[in-house]
Amino acid sequence: MCGRFTLTDSPRAIGERFLVDALEPFPPRYNIAPTQPILVLRADEHRRAGDGGVRRIAHLARWGLIPGWTKDPSTIPLLFNARSESAGERNSFKAALRHRRCLVPASGFYEWRREGGRRGTPFFVRPRAPGPIAFAGLCETYLAADGSEIDTAAILTTHSNAALADLHERMPVVIGPDDAERWLDCRDSEPRDVVDLLRPAENAFFEAIPVSERVNAVANMGPEVQEPVEPSSKPPGEPPPAAQGSLF
Repeated sequence: MCGRFTLTDSPRAIGERFLVDALEPFPPRYNIAPTQPILVLRADEHRRAGDGGVRRIAHLARWGLIPGWTKDPSTIPLLFNARSESAGERNSFKAALRHRRCLVPASGFYEWRREGGRRGTPFFVRPRAPGPIAFAGLCETYLAADGSEIDTAAILTTHSNAALADLHERMPVVIGPDDAERWLDCRDSEPRDVVDLLRPAENAFFEAIPVSERVNAVANMGPEVQEPVEPSSKPPGEPPPAAQGSLF
């Protein structure tokens, strides 16, 4: 599950890693929530990078996909996440998975460990290596009755890796820079051609840090939401020990 994430890396760092030109300056965002605008990257089929790859275009989209067939968005649930295992079978997502795949740049995400049946300690889950990452996303442009257009997006999730499984059973799909072109190529590839990318990150990719409960409130948008706190139990995110081989 991914209900909050961050984007604090610089536009330059994002542009260099994911082949985006002329990103407009933007402030760091420490507590991005559904329905807010998020940065998405899509392939620009009309322009090629110097190495032959497709350049990317960046734009803002509402975090919460509205399917194109929707007549009244108030009648559908908030679709900010999509299960990668079933997105190709659901009417809400299958057209976007085929034609409008995107990347959602991020610096990390938040997850809450369940404690006694309720939402407990929040954790900031961030990559161990420096630099921005990108979640697999789906885009859809909703045409309202008044003729206005709303760009919307959802983040694809998969089952958690072993390191984060005790924190939550789901995690966002991460698309590495080397796989970005294949993921974004909706012209020459179909969903079956990229299904292998919809997998959990390696166990050592993320670390999870217990943080202040300030992140629970959407109104708290500063760096203080990432202040570490003492965990109530062993924090997740440590790679599991290697299994001892069996002699039988």
